Amino acid sequence: MSIYAVTNPATGQVEKEFETITDAGLQDAATAAHAAFGSWRTSSVDDRVALLGRVADLYEERKDELASIITREMGKPVLQARGEIDIVVSIYRYYAQNGPKYLEDEQLDVVAGGTAVVRKEGLGVLLGIMPWNFPYYQVARFAAPNLMNGNTILLKHAPQCPESALAMEQVFRDAGAPEGAYVNIFATNEQIAELIADPRIQGVSLTGSERAGSAVAEVAGRNLKKVVLELGGSDPFILLDTANLDKTVKRAVNGRMGNGGQACNAAKRFVVMEDLYDDFVEKFTASLSAITPADPTDEKTFLGPLSSQAAADNLEKQVKSAIDEGATALVGGAKVSADAAFFQPTVLTGVTPDMDVFHQELFGPVAMIFKVASEEEAVALANDTPFGLGSSIFAEDPQRAQRVAHQIDAGMVYVNEPSGTAAELPFGGVKRSGVGRELGKYGMDEFVNRKLIRTR
Repeated sequence: MSIYAVTNPATGQVEKEFETITDAGLQDAATAAHAAFGSWRTSSVDDRVALLGRVADLYEERKDELASIITREMGKPVLQARGEIDIVVSIYRYYAQNGPKYLEDEQLDVVAGGTAVVRKEGLGVLLGIMPWNFPYYQVARFAAPNLMNGNTILLKHAPQCPESALAMEQVFRDAGAPEGAYVNIFATNEQIAELIADPRIQGVSLTGSERAGSAVAEVAGRNLKKVVLELGGSDPFILLDTANLDKTVKRAVNGRMGNGGQACNAAKRFVVMEDLYDDFVEKFTASLSAITPADPTDEKTFLGPLSSQAAADNLEKQVKSAIDEGATALVGGAKVSADAAFFQPTVLTGVTPDMDVFHQELFGPVAMIFKVASEEEAVALANDTPFGLGSSIFAEDPQRAQRVAHQIDAGMVYVNEPSGTAAELPFGGVKRSGVGRELGKYGMDEFVNRKLIRTR
């Protein structure tokens, strides 16, 4: 079987397979992208704005078609799939509207007289290595700012997302992108390693696992290529106090269970003050117990299957290990059945630092809840993780929330809402959650040549 295939996780059926690119085909793709950069780098800002605007329009026009693809590919409930398209449209429109001002020359004050200007220009061909959990969104936040910068793109998507990968390439083609400006490649890991070493490739952006990030960063480092890495997360949801526990629990459920819990910045560890702990656990567990995994093509489905049976098997192994080591599953704890990718919503308590799961990422509908007696204990627990992507703090007192936010080791802190995303907000983490930022003006600044032009 080809490594690039649509395997419907709801049914386990292989629906379509795609050929891996040949070595010669990969060279042709790199050549086309490099040639396109020669002209795209000198294109007008208006041309770039027009392209991104047309891309946004096409995503909007094709929303239902594009959403149905990822429902088949990775099991995203169709309502959430359409919501992903909405975010994608907002990203392309954001850069069409705001990209020009981020590219404006910056005048510097020069002590010795004369003038100095910093001009932002594209670097060249960039390689994007994207994951399966948000097939369109992850690509948009990489492609939109970098096409606006004048870079060109080679896109290697996850092997289980070949149909959406081709659909995105078709969107750019239909929007009038120059030949070679955006090229999809169904490449192997070995081919990708060789491609990173190619002198025509000027940078690499990867969203994925720690293992993948380490491998890519190693090759890129040997070849002096810049990388942006968005890796895993085990985000804390810190509940200090609340005037409306029911509302807070609802936000906690959405923060953990959206996209089947398969989001790097999902709330995964719930850190709750002891005076709220029992009530929170009762209400949160009851809410998760009421969620039934179901057909992702049904408009009413909130929780579909995990992305694959292998993903569900791995999550079940992590949960079983925690239970064997002394944790308690208040609800759920396993797959719906042995031969399925559907996983029961699960709540774990009694997890301690000596358990393997304490420092792992649980990529699915599994929540860990911890009781703490003070702000200091909450902060220490929140920071006791190898990850540092996002976090959320719930408190009625704004000063208290800001005080705690200042102490959290993460790239993003959300106050009184679960971690999220928006086109204008920088996205990225610290520690083993990666390096660099995407989205907003910071996403524009990652892969540019800040060229100094000094005139005496």
